[in-house]
Amino acid sequence: MSRSRSGIRSGSRTGSVGTAPVVFQAAALLLAYPDRDWDRRPRTVREAVAGLPGPEFPLLLSFCDQAEREDPLALAARYVATFDRSRRRCLYLTYYTDGDTRRRGAALARIKSVYRTHGWLPPDDELPDFLPLMLEFAARTPETGTALLTDHRAAIEVLRYALEAHRSPYAALLQAVCRCLPGQAPASREEALRLTRTGPPTEAVGLDVLGPFPAQPRPNDEGARR
Repeated sequence: MSRSRSGIRSGSRTGSVGTAPVVFQAAALLLAYPDRDWDRRPRTVREAVAGLPGPEFPLLLSFCDQAEREDPLALAARYVATFDRSRRRCLYLTYYTDGDTRRRGAALARIKSVYRTHGWLPPDDELPDFLPLMLEFAARTPETGTALLTDHRAAIEVLRYALEAHRSPYAALLQAVCRCLPGQAPASREEALRLTRTGPPTEAVGLDVLGPFPAQPRPNDEGARR
């Protein structure tokens, strides 16, 4: 799979397909690690959503406003502290439902199978349940990708609640994504947590014991390990 950011282009408009694919692609760009191409990403998102109606877009723009004011090195450090060092704010969605169990391997394989069915090959150095990757797939394959995100909605909502409690600017991105998912959202953090707790009691370590494991160390976080 190409990791290019061509899903959103300057002047993009949603047309008849609705706004969700644009929101998903924008969130995918902004939730990925802020590496050397970071300075282009908020600008690309801002140009793509300019003039589009809908309550999701001010959320995306509010994040862009704050991120563009922050020093890139500080932003990278914030990203690591937010997502890589907290078991409650993990970007790998099957962690919330399966924790460090044998079932997680099967869940990852199912997601990868969906990608392959649609000719979408995830990179070898990233797990298929990485939220920015799933969002990019949903942007490019809206019907199937939205269904896949909806299947993992409880995990996405748990992450949203955690980011809101942390007063993280990234919460705005999760709020925008959740607004685009069909169906009824969990009424509370407790309900979302309950919906994720499907593993056997003897194996479901999930949120209570083990921390998340990013696919590979971040450039400024050599201690992080998969």
